[in-house]
Amino acid sequence: MVLPQLTTVTRTQGNNEALKTGAVTPRGFRFEFEEVPVLVHAFRRMVRGLEFDVSEMALTTYLVAKAHGARFTAVPAFLVRGFHHGAIHHDPASGLRGPQDLEGRRVGVSRGYTVTTGVWARAVLQEEYGVDLDKVTWVLSGDEHVAAYRPPANVVPMGPGGSLEERVLSGELAAVIGPRPASPALVPLIPDAEEAGFAALRERALYPVNHLIVIRDELLAHQPELAELVFDAFARAKQLYVDRLRAGDVGSPTATDLMYRRVLETTGADPLPYGMEPNRAVLEQLMRHAVDQRIIERPLPLEELFAEGTHTLVA
Repeated sequence: MVLPQLTTVTRTQGNNEALKTGAVTPRGFRFEFEEVPVLVHAFRRMVRGLEFDVSEMALTTYLVAKAHGARFTAVPAFLVRGFHHGAIHHDPASGLRGPQDLEGRRVGVSRGYTVTTGVWARAVLQEEYGVDLDKVTWVLSGDEHVAAYRPPANVVPMGPGGSLEERVLSGELAAVIGPRPASPALVPLIPDAEEAGFAALRERALYPVNHLIVIRDELLAHQPELAELVFDAFARAKQLYVDRLRAGDVGSPTATDLMYRRVLETTGADPLPYGMEPNRAVLEQLMRHAVDQRIIERPLPLEELFAEGTHTLVA
């Protein structure tokens, strides 16, 4: 029997590495992995062209795509989590005293307004530091994956000439949200950002989700059980990784590995729980932020976001 081959994109990382090496094989089909060096390019290709059968995707990109009628549906395998207190960088020489000084200023956002890291970072500014997000002008370095999305009036394109980082150093921008800047002159606006993230985990159970997995609806219509099979494969690969984390058996650990290990030690629980119910609170929290930030019009019921047959799955 020849098993179906599903074109699949997912970044190689601890919790899915076993799928790439073949240590874990799916039941009833096979993954045909396509390596996309810049993962966000795969998100765009999936959103705009349905180019893959199965794809990793940023959570807020998925929410926006689903709200605009995307023909793919998620399974609750949450591949990437993290803290975003350290995603906001500024130049200490600018005289910016703290997050509230961002009000009335222009703040750069790497790529689009709907980028998941940006949503979580703005939520931190609002909830923990009282920043009125409507009083900030958000300056984008790129466009949105979902072309039909229209941002609020206080979101503007960067325009030609210079990078976000250069504009922060020149004083045109007060700060930038995104990956760690190349310039050592830019530092996190929130002091001891890593500790601030773990404090939020301990005190408010804040443990943001960033990425999940989606499957083309055409495949799900033809084979509804495929959602459960995909979840099962990712869940089994993840469990091998978590077992290694617990045993301290991750060779040459990355910063992400170390972060998950610390989450495990802090909570005593699986640092990468899969399933709709174990993640209901954080998913509903992100949707509230997405509504507050005018990224989606209303919260979407979780049962509409995840494929039938996966609603009760936990791993």
